[in-house]
Amino acid sequence: MKFVELGAQVETGVDRGVLTDRAIRRAHRSGELRVEPFDDALVRPAALSLRLGHEAFTLVTTGPVDVADRSTHPQLVSKELDAHGRLVVDPGEVVLAPTLEKIGLSEHLAGLVDGTSDYARLGISVVLCGQVSPGFGRDAGAVITLEIVNHLRHPVLLYPGARICNLMLFASSGSELPYGEMPHNYSNDHAVVASRLADHVRHN
Repeated sequence: MKFVELGAQVETGVDRGVLTDRAIRRAHRSGELRVEPFDDALVRPAALSLRLGHEAFTLVTTGPVDVADRSTHPQLVSKELDAHGRLVVDPGEVVLAPTLEKIGLSEHLAGLVDGTSDYARLGISVVLCGQVSPGFGRDAGAVITLEIVNHLRHPVLLYPGARICNLMLFASSGSELPYGEMPHNYSNDHAVVASRLADHVRHN
Protein backbone atom coordinates (compact mmCIF):
# COMPACT_ATOMS: atom_id res chain seq x y z
CA MET A 1 0.00 0.00 0.00
CA LYS A 2 1.52 3.28 -1.09
CA PHE A 3 1.56 6.57 0.83
CA VAL A 4 -1.41 8.05 -1.04
CA GLU A 5 -3.51 4.92 -0.66
CA LEU A 6 -3.98 5.25 3.10
CA GLY A 7 -5.19 8.81 2.62
CA ALA A 8 -7.57 7.60 -0.06
CA GLN A 9 -8.85 4.88 2.23
CA VAL A 10 -9.52 7.45 4.93
CA GLU A 11 -11.51 9.56 2.51
CA THR A 12 -13.66 6.58 1.53
CA GLY A 13 -14.19 5.46 5.11
CA VAL A 14 -11.89 2.43 5.10
CA ASP A 15 -9.55 2.34 8.12
CA ARG A 16 -11.28 5.45 9.46
CA GLY A 17 -10.82 6.02 13.19
CA VAL A 18 -8.66 3.81 15.41
CA LEU A 19 -6.23 1.50 13.64
CA THR A 20 -6.59 -2.11 14.74
CA ASP A 21 -3.79 -4.67 14.66
CA ARG A 22 -4.11 -5.49 10.97
CA ALA A 23 -4.20 -1.81 9.99
CA ILE A 24 -1.18 -1.05 12.22
CA ARG A 25 0.86 -3.76 10.51
CA ARG A 26 -0.32 -2.53 7.10
CA ALA A 27 0.66 1.07 7.93
CA HIS A 28 4.09 -0.14 9.05
CA ARG A 29 4.65 -2.16 5.89
CA SER A 30 3.63 0.77 3.71
CA GLY A 31 5.90 3.25 5.48
CA GLU A 32 3.05 5.40 6.79
CA LEU A 33 4.15 4.29 10.27
CA ARG A 34 7.85 4.18 11.14
CA VAL A 35 8.83 2.10 14.18
CA GLU A 36 12.50 1.39 14.91
CA PRO A 37 13.06 -1.23 16.17
CA PHE A 38 9.79 -2.91 15.25
CA ASP A 39 8.62 -5.94 17.23
CA ASP A 40 5.44 -7.53 15.91
CA ALA A 41 4.72 -8.97 19.37
CA LEU A 42 4.05 -5.42 20.62
CA VAL A 43 1.10 -4.94 18.26
CA ARG A 44 -2.08 -5.03 20.35
CA PRO A 45 -5.73 -5.26 19.19
CA ALA A 46 -6.01 -1.47 18.84
CA ALA A 47 -2.61 -0.04 19.81
CA LEU A 48 1.14 -0.47 19.57
CA SER A 49 2.98 -1.00 22.85
CA LEU A 50 6.21 0.94 23.36
CA ARG A 51 9.11 0.05 25.62
CA LEU A 52 11.11 2.03 28.15
CA GLY A 53 14.45 3.30 26.86
CA HIS A 54 17.77 2.99 28.66
CA GLU A 55 18.23 6.64 29.68
CA ALA A 56 16.36 8.68 32.26
CA PHE A 57 16.54 12.15 33.76
CA THR A 58 15.14 13.60 36.95
CA LEU A 59 13.89 17.20 37.07
CA VAL A 60 15.77 19.31 39.62
CA THR A 61 14.69 22.84 40.53
CA THR A 62 16.53 25.51 42.52
CA GLY A 63 13.64 27.94 42.88
CA PRO A 64 10.36 29.07 41.32
CA VAL A 65 9.92 28.19 37.67
CA ASP A 66 8.96 30.96 35.25
CA VAL A 67 7.84 29.17 32.11
CA ALA A 68 8.94 32.12 29.96
CA ASP A 69 12.44 32.21 31.49
CA ARG A 70 14.59 29.29 30.43
CA SER A 71 17.16 30.02 33.16
CA THR A 72 14.59 29.04 35.83
CA HIS A 73 13.54 25.79 34.21
CA PRO A 74 14.31 22.49 35.97
CA GLN A 75 17.65 20.92 35.15
CA LEU A 76 17.70 17.50 33.53
CA VAL A 77 19.96 15.40 35.74
CA SER A 78 20.89 11.99 34.39
CA LYS A 79 19.86 8.98 36.48
CA GLU A 80 22.16 5.98 36.43
CA LEU A 81 20.63 2.52 36.42
CA ASP A 82 21.27 0.44 39.53
CA ALA A 83 23.61 -2.55 39.69
CA HIS A 84 20.86 -4.78 38.28
CA GLY A 85 20.11 -2.49 35.32
CA ARG A 86 16.91 -1.10 36.86
CA LEU A 87 15.65 2.48 36.87
CA VAL A 88 14.91 3.57 40.44
CA VAL A 89 12.12 6.16 40.74
CA ASP A 90 11.89 7.65 44.21
CA PRO A 91 8.61 8.64 45.91
CA GLY A 92 7.21 11.80 44.37
CA GLU A 93 10.02 11.97 41.83
CA VAL A 94 9.36 13.15 38.27
CA VAL A 95 11.47 11.32 35.70
CA LEU A 96 11.68 11.96 31.98
CA ALA A 97 12.62 8.93 29.90
CA PRO A 98 12.48 8.15 26.18
CA THR A 99 10.76 5.26 24.54
CA LEU A 100 13.08 2.58 23.22
CA GLU A 101 11.35 2.90 19.86
CA LYS A 102 11.73 5.82 17.49
CA ILE A 103 8.39 6.65 15.90
CA GLY A 104 7.46 8.37 12.66
CA LEU A 105 3.94 9.21 11.49
CA SER A 106 2.90 10.36 8.05
CA GLU A 107 0.51 13.31 7.83
CA HIS A 108 -2.28 10.71 7.45
CA LEU A 109 -1.80 9.36 10.98
CA ALA A 110 -2.21 10.79 14.49
CA GLY A 111 -1.60 9.10 17.83
CA LEU A 112 -2.41 9.11 21.52
CA VAL A 113 0.04 7.81 24.13
CA ASP A 114 -1.25 6.41 27.39
CA GLY A 115 0.18 4.47 30.30
CA THR A 116 -0.96 0.93 30.96
CA SER A 117 -3.24 -0.26 33.74
CA ASP A 118 -0.47 -2.59 34.96
CA TYR A 119 1.62 0.40 36.04
CA ALA A 120 -1.34 2.48 37.20
CA ARG A 121 -2.38 -0.33 39.57
CA LEU A 122 1.06 -0.04 41.17
CA GLY A 123 0.75 3.71 41.75
CA ILE A 124 2.95 4.69 38.82
CA SER A 125 1.83 7.31 36.31
CA VAL A 126 3.25 7.26 32.81
CA VAL A 127 1.95 10.46 31.32
CA LEU A 128 2.85 13.28 28.99
CA CYS A 129 0.95 15.40 26.58
CA GLY A 130 -0.56 12.29 25.02
CA GLN A 131 -1.09 13.66 21.54
CA VAL A 132 1.27 12.60 18.76
CA SER A 133 0.59 14.91 15.85
CA PRO A 134 0.52 13.99 12.16
CA GLY A 135 4.04 14.20 10.76
CA PHE A 136 5.80 13.56 14.09
CA GLY A 137 9.20 12.01 13.40
CA ARG A 138 8.31 11.61 9.74
CA ASP A 139 11.80 12.24 8.35
CA ALA A 140 14.03 10.12 10.59
CA GLY A 141 11.89 8.93 13.49
CA ALA A 142 11.90 10.38 17.00
CA VAL A 143 11.60 9.06 20.52
CA ILE A 144 8.53 9.86 22.58
CA THR A 145 9.50 11.38 25.91
CA LEU A 146 7.54 9.94 28.85
CA GLU A 147 6.92 11.58 32.21
CA ILE A 148 7.03 8.94 34.94
CA VAL A 149 5.81 9.77 38.45
CA ASN A 150 5.95 7.52 41.52
CA HIS A 151 2.95 8.14 43.79
CA LEU A 152 3.98 5.55 46.38
CA ARG A 153 5.86 5.94 49.66
CA HIS A 154 8.76 3.77 48.55
CA PRO A 155 10.98 3.60 45.46
CA VAL A 156 9.78 1.84 42.33
CA LEU A 157 12.13 -0.25 40.19
CA LEU A 158 11.50 -0.13 36.45
CA TYR A 159 13.10 -2.25 33.74
CA PRO A 160 14.42 -0.61 30.54
CA GLY A 161 13.34 -2.56 27.50
CA ALA A 162 10.03 -3.55 29.10
CA ARG A 163 6.66 -2.48 27.74
CA ILE A 164 5.55 0.71 29.50
CA CYS A 165 2.91 2.51 27.41
CA ASN A 166 0.60 2.18 24.42
CA LEU A 167 0.41 4.25 21.25
CA MET A 168 -3.11 4.32 19.83
CA LEU A 169 -3.17 5.34 16.17
CA PHE A 170 -5.86 7.11 14.18
CA ALA A 171 -6.22 7.52 10.43
CA SER A 172 -6.96 11.03 9.18
CA SER A 173 -7.56 12.82 5.92
CA GLY A 174 -4.11 14.42 6.11
CA SER A 175 -2.55 17.46 7.74
CA GLU A 176 -1.93 20.69 5.88
CA LEU A 177 0.92 21.55 8.26
CA PRO A 178 2.66 18.42 9.59
CA TYR A 179 4.02 18.67 13.11
CA GLY A 180 7.64 18.53 11.99
CA GLU A 181 7.20 21.80 10.08
CA MET A 182 5.92 23.71 13.11
CA PRO A 183 8.34 25.91 15.11
CA HIS A 184 9.91 24.65 18.36
CA ASN A 185 8.81 21.06 17.79
CA TYR A 186 10.25 17.79 19.13
CA SER A 187 9.93 15.89 15.87
CA ASN A 188 13.62 15.14 15.35
CA ASP A 189 14.63 14.28 18.91
CA HIS A 190 16.53 11.03 19.40
CA ALA A 191 16.92 11.64 23.14
CA VAL A 192 15.17 13.49 25.96
CA VAL A 193 15.51 17.26 25.63
CA ALA A 194 14.51 20.13 27.90
CA SER A 195 11.24 22.02 27.49
CA ARG A 196 11.12 24.50 24.64
CA LEU A 197 8.15 26.35 26.12
CA ALA A 198 10.17 29.52 26.71
CA ASP A 199 10.73 29.78 22.96
CA HIS A 200 7.12 30.68 22.34
CA VAL A 201 5.84 32.10 25.64
CA ARG A 202 6.09 35.86 25.88
CA HIS A 203 5.49 38.22 28.80
CA ASN A 204 2.44 40.46 28.37
